[in-house]
Amino acid sequence: MDPIGSIKIAKDSTFAMLLAAQRRNWSLWYMELGDLFLLDGAAQARMRPLSVSDDPAGWFTLGEAERRPLAALDTVLMRKDPPFDMEYVYATYLLELAAAEGCLVVNDPRTLRDANEKVFAAHFRDCAPPLTVTRSSAVLLEFIAAHGDTVLKPLDAMGGRSIFRVRSGDPNTGVIIETLTDHGARFCMAQRFIPEITAGDRRVLMVDGAPVPYVLARIPSAEGGRGNLAAGARAEPAAINERERWIADRVGPELRARGVLFAGLDVIGDYLTEVNITSPTCIREIDRAYGTDVAGDLLACIEARLGAR
Repeated sequence: MDPIGSIKIAKDSTFAMLLAAQRRNWSLWYMELGDLFLLDGAAQARMRPLSVSDDPAGWFTLGEAERRPLAALDTVLMRKDPPFDMEYVYATYLLELAAAEGCLVVNDPRTLRDANEKVFAAHFRDCAPPLTVTRSSAVLLEFIAAHGDTVLKPLDAMGGRSIFRVRSGDPNTGVIIETLTDHGARFCMAQRFIPEITAGDRRVLMVDGAPVPYVLARIPSAEGGRGNLAAGARAEPAAINERERWIADRVGPELRARGVLFAGLDVIGDYLTEVNITSPTCIREIDRAYGTDVAGDLLACIEARLGAR
């Protein structure tokens, strides 16, 4: 995970998982990306025993570090936040070696590499809005001209970073495209703008391919327009609706087949806009509102997978 000393425990889903694991008397071992290494053909790590407490004055205690093979653990939860850069990819190579030795890695490291959170929505064309992925300014300009009101975003970021809303005739369109594509050197995504964003970008959490019965709507601020809590949106828990269940039923079997035990679907209006599998959030907000135990449900799923082995 990212440094535990800098998380906000009131809304951190990884912390919810740690609390749930500790309640089950699991042994917790803490690793950051820089703790992983490959030696003598085995994925290993510098890991520290961890205990946690739901106390903002002091939420964790770390023990002395040990160097151990990752395969010595029953399961490893990969919860490093994006950016999804080559360092992240290199980490999945090591995690894949651990998985080959019998460690259950959640989510599957091959799928973390293969299923880009933005592009993966295109696998479900009946769920996704019109979109394009390209490095070409000409293609982007054609898409903007065709759809009039468009959202442009990078493929490797999170939290609403570098998301632009562009309308036909916007004088800043050229510089926005140059910035996102690095003058044609990088791919980016354009999606048709969905006006229902005013009602929220709704996060549907998925545990082993099945939706949690409640969602978290991220309502953009009047000034912002981005449905991301990190970008100033406010959180409103709600019951899952019929369209979201239908989307979850479409996506769930593919997630399960690809070894994704925990995911977050982003739904705006009737459309699936992203499939988040790296480090989905919103557990704690939903649990507080409805008394659920989403992290506990995930760990029960992990226990069942381990038991089946």
